[in-house]
Amino acid sequence: MRTRVLVAAATGALALTALAVPAAQADGGSGDIRITKVVVDGDNKVAIGTGSAKTLSVSVTATDGSGILGAESFDLKGPGYGYESTGKPSCKKVSATTSTCTASVKIDPRTDYLGNAMAGTWYVGVWIDAKDGDYIWKDKAGSFKFQRGTAVTTNASPEPVKKGKTITVTGKLSRANWETLKYGAYSGQPVQLQYLKKGAKAYTVLKTVKSSSAGKLSTTVKAGADGYYRYVFAGNSASGAVTSVSDFVDVK
Repeated sequence: MRTRVLVAAATGALALTALAVPAAQADGGSGDIRITKVVVDGDNKVAIGTGSAKTLSVSVTATDGSGILGAESFDLKGPGYGYESTGKPSCKKVSATTSTCTASVKIDPRTDYLGNAMAGTWYVGVWIDAKDGDYIWKDKAGSFKFQRGTAVTTNASPEPVKKGKTITVTGKLSRANWETLKYGAYSGQPVQLQYLKKGAKAYTVLKTVKSSSAGKLSTTVKAGADGYYRYVFAGNSASGAVTSVSDFVDVK
């Protein structure tokens, strides 16, 4: 990872080095070369936790009548002065006129000074050359969500329970704090309680619960049949989606 952001000692604010942000460039190019697709990490969503490194893949497809010659490293830029640069892309021919160029960058929250303000929408800057001398530069060729990792738990009780009695389902929603390298309570978020009847193939949504100021989740349901309960957080632009481990309840 090529993070170019330092943490200021006195205030905790983000301070830039002399190379913090690449020189501004306007979109430009020549000829008939076009970028047709940009994909980051498969689904344009990247969730980073606190304990391990993650390698992001960036894939850019481009076309030109003469074919694609190659690409420069891709720039990834986001809020909070976030900036990354991939390694040299490798381009694979799709057809005589089209190629997909792929590169990656490794991000480690333990060593790369990520700031929570960096979470949100990031953009991919791309420079690609064609075989006939055409080229294209786009500062925002594509976008992706750079998200703080999340975690959620589920506990349904009592176990076992008599049919018709009340089951209390509790849990906790937490989110990675990149600055402390710990997970903390994630409050005020909608979380679905889902249920899978024993023998069924798909979960159903029972209700939506909002996390408390301490990130806690709690609701009740009536015991009907043996089955599995789980909490599911859909995520948002700055926080990753997550599904808890399911908890089975035996109904007598």
